[in-house]
Parts: sequence; structure tokens; C-alpha cells
Amino acid sequence: MFCVVPHRLPKMMPWGLRHSFRMRGNSFQTFGPPPLLRSHKVQQMEFLLAVGAGKLANDYLVFGNIEGKLRSPRAVSRAWKRVVGTKGLPKVTLHALRHTHASALIRAGVDILTISRRIGHSNPSVTLDVYGHLMQGADAAAASAIEGLLR
Repeated sequence: MFCVVPHRLPKMMPWGLRHSFRMRGNSFQTFGPPPLLRSHKVQQMEFLLAVGAGKLANDYLVFGNIEGKLRSPRAVSRAWKRVVGTKGLPKVTLHALRHTHASALIRAGVDILTISRRIGHSNPSVTLDVYGHLMQGADAAAASAIEGLLR
């Protein structure tokens, strides 16, 4: 079971949605979901079966609308604010969560190419420019590795 998420949400314009995906073969990023998202997908499947809509399509978005299609950025932000308010969570924007996600992956030692792909940067150099300051201790680890090889 995989998550399919857009690289970038479309922008809401007065005349409708303007998709601003950067095309890299496919405009959607696919990756294995954490357990929390698996349970969300199970809930989606149970709901669709309960209302007689059948099973999830392969391109059904995890956080899409009722049909599994893209939601407008405004709808996503409003839903997020509702969840934050009802759960009593700190008021954090979705963009801040994106930075938190990338920072946590860096701290966990995930390679920069994987992080770059996961957060939808067009190039790993963009990720390094934004998050390079978080890679403290990387030089010490590199020096230690070389020292180990030279012994």
C-alpha cells in the first residue's frame, strides 16, 4: 500500500485551480506510508464500502476529496485548522510541518537525495540550500570514517 501525493498543491485562482506541478516523468510522488496513514487509508476504504462506492482506485489520494481527487489548498488549510483546534494542538501551518518532516529525516540520518524526493524538491541542491545548516556533525562523521579507513 502506497501514498500518492502531489509534489505541490495547486494554487487557487479566482477562475479555479491552477496546477503548478513540476513534471518529473510523473507529477505525483509515490512512497510507502507510515502506519498512521495506513490506518487512514483503511478508514477511507471502509467508508467507500459503507456508502457503496466500491474500492479505492489506484490514483486515490490519501488526503483528497470524497472522490479521491485533489482538494483546493484553501480546503486543506481549513481542514487542518479544524483538526488543530479540536485536538488542542499547537497552531502550526502545513508548511511548517513540511520543514519539520525534512528536519526530522535529516536528524535521523536519511540521505539528502531521499529527503529531496520525498518533499518534492526539483533538485537535491535545493534541499541542501534550505536544510544544509541542520547537518551538524556531518564533517566529524566524515573525518571519522576516513580515519577508520586509513588505520
